Amino acid sequence: MADLQNPHDHFFKEVFSRRETASDFLREFLPAGVAALVDVDSMELVKDSFVDQALREHFSDILYKVRLTNARPAYVYVLLEHKSQPEAMVAFQLLRYMVRIWEYSLKQGEGLSPIVPVVLYHGRARWTVPAGFRAIIDPPREMAQFIPEYTYWLCDLADFDPEKVRVDMMLRVALLMMKHVFRDDYADRLAELLRIMSGLAESRTGIEYIEVVLRYFVTTAGQVDADSVRAALTEAFKDKGGEIMSTLAQEWVEQGRRQGREQGLEQGLEQGLEQGIARGVRQGLLRGIELALKLRFGMDGLRLFPEISKITDSAVLETVHAAIEAVQSPEELRRIYERTY
Repeated sequence: MADLQNPHDHFFKEVFSRRETASDFLREFLPAGVAALVDVDSMELVKDSFVDQALREHFSDILYKVRLTNARPAYVYVLLEHKSQPEAMVAFQLLRYMVRIWEYSLKQGEGLSPIVPVVLYHGRARWTVPAGFRAIIDPPREMAQFIPEYTYWLCDLADFDPEKVRVDMMLRVALLMMKHVFRDDYADRLAELLRIMSGLAESRTGIEYIEVVLRYFVTTAGQVDADSVRAALTEAFKDKGGEIMSTLAQEWVEQGRRQGREQGLEQGLEQGLEQGIARGVRQGLLRGIELALKLRFGMDGLRLFPEISKITDSAVLETVHAAIEAVQSPEELRRIYERTY
């Protein structure tokens, strides 16, 4: 699934596309003088991404169009670096993306609007890269006037202290997860994070956000099994923990199926509708099985996936994914599909 390939990008977009969460982030993390100028209630999300395709493994971005207090349009551009080490050329990359945003602004008939570039960093190493563009080139003093200069605003999550900021529960949890995702104590943080969200289980929106958090956790925490996830859910949500986990696991499998069917319909236009849909259903089942294996057995379960992915019969794959919750070990699951196929 796409989440398994780039979970940081998916989580970042899920969280920061929410209007209330994004508003909180801008109020709390922009420089105080800039935050005072920005009317966060006017914020609009611009759907375009300005990061080069080849760099999307390491960077994600989101662009907000806002109004300033004088009614002039402006933009806040947030670039997330999801590498464990700082990127020395980030000021150069940002400048390229800012030019693209200005081109977008011109096409909207707005002229050249102000842009506030923000780097959101959650790597393991401390950020030591200078925030000014000219420092990359380090020109002789006599040539400095010919080199453009600007600075970006750095939000290094190593400095994030949830007790010192006034943000909503969803942003607090998201920033804590992003802060710890590359650290050795990350896998031990789930119970703490779910406790923070304990009040969300009463609403559908809350359940959806818990799903976003768990999806990010199981795809970034390395070896984690269903029992530890279930225990953390039970501790945070008492009798609703098992119900939430069963619901989410089924939703993830169904999502994989839906994505597969949609992919199959697209392929069917070129390769024959029936064949395309069948192939899409199979791919959807495989996506669901891959995520369910990780959720149930961690890396031990994922070691079966290369074998399972060779199964071409969708009915057998249905049997496999239905059995994942019932079996006690990956080896028991292997015996089922070897006997069936």
